[in-house]
Amino acid sequence: MSTILLTGANGFLGQAILNDLSQRHEVITICRRKLPGAPNQTHYEGTFSSSHDLMQLDAHRIDAVVHLAAVTGGCSEHDGMLVNVEGTRSLMRYLIDHGCKKFVNASSIAVVGLESPDFRPVSLPMADDHPCLDKHGYGFSKYMMEEVTRYLSRQNPAIDIINLRLAAIYPDEQPPAKIAQAKLGPWAAATITQMSRSEATGAFVSAVESACKPGLRILNATSKQAWSEGPTVELLRSWWGDDVDLSAMEASQDQRPSIFDTSSIARELNF
Repeated sequence: MSTILLTGANGFLGQAILNDLSQRHEVITICRRKLPGAPNQTHYEGTFSSSHDLMQLDAHRIDAVVHLAAVTGGCSEHDGMLVNVEGTRSLMRYLIDHGCKKFVNASSIAVVGLESPDFRPVSLPMADDHPCLDKHGYGFSKYMMEEVTRYLSRQNPAIDIINLRLAAIYPDEQPPAKIAQAKLGPWAAATITQMSRSEATGAFVSAVESACKPGLRILNATSKQAWSEGPTVELLRSWWGDDVDLSAMEASQDQRPSIFDTSSIARELNF
């Protein structure tokens, strides 16, 4: 049984991950308010970015962390940088200094810049390391979080860091309608990049329970198919016209291939 720290356990995804991991591991949670109890769970009230609050964890030897807590889309630039970037740096620095070796962080597909209707991908399907083209703040804060982890990985080559660029998540019991014809607007590419909460939970659980592999990995964590009613390429052509090379999508035997490359997460985590 490993000891795993989970941040963001009070959220929609965090609750599901807590319920899963606590069946097999000791799980430590930290957030501003009390949480419903779970097997093998110890909870502390506080924030992950506060060195004072993190001192409550000193008595535990933490083997791994699943870091979900963040400010999300629509946040201000100030909050994104303060919480998602500096907060993550503070948390990871504390854990590294206390011997933690494995870090699984929630990044976002928003890194690429899809919040803007002006977004055009560099190539399709988008690779795990697709560059950050965000100009609204949230995606940039997640990109800078990834860069902080890259910096910490260089300093500490023995640690294992996995950043999962996570898709939009829907409740398993209430899947949204699949996208047919839609106008190109903010977050358009996110509307066809959906995954269920159980899929997202599986991605994080697979990552944190995988064998330790020193280094840094950034992995697209999306479904293998686009959340579209008809062929993905037709929808993309109606959005982007000739601005984007769609030949790889046209060559796919799948009529609804994901616009994100998911081969790395399948290979690395068998997901």
